[in-house]
Amino acid sequence: MTDRARATIQSYFEAFNAGDTAGMVACLSDDVAHHVNEGKVRVGRAAFADFCAHMSRCYKENLTDMVIFTSPDGTRAAAEYIVNGSYLATDAGLPEARGQTYRLPAGSFFSLQDGKITRVVTYYNLADWVAQVSA
Repeated sequence: MTDRARATIQSYFEAFNAGDTAGMVACLSDDVAHHVNEGKVRVGRAAFADFCAHMSRCYKENLTDMVIFTSPDGTRAAAEYIVNGSYLATDAGLPEARGQTYRLPAGSFFSLQDGKITRVVTYYNLADWVAQVSA
């Protein structure tokens, strides 16, 4: 089970780094719960894809230094990584975008069932990001 969970999470992040929203969505259950940092929980693949479309308009990001952890039964996973990004278009309520770059540590937590991600929780330090893009 651990190998299957690790493969699912690796596929999810490989799709993220490739800018492949469809590939990310393929890793998700139909009723996935997506908990974003500082935001509301979105439920379902369509809501997740809408979020990704918004993020792609405002940000270009690549994740490096990835470390993936899985529970022995394969129902939980976590990943720690560095977000390397560019702020492309101003996101509502955030500083003005001028193509600023940023680099910050982040993490994600996952629940999995039958080889699909049923819950994604992402955390990063928003104050650190704001400071970087405001400098």
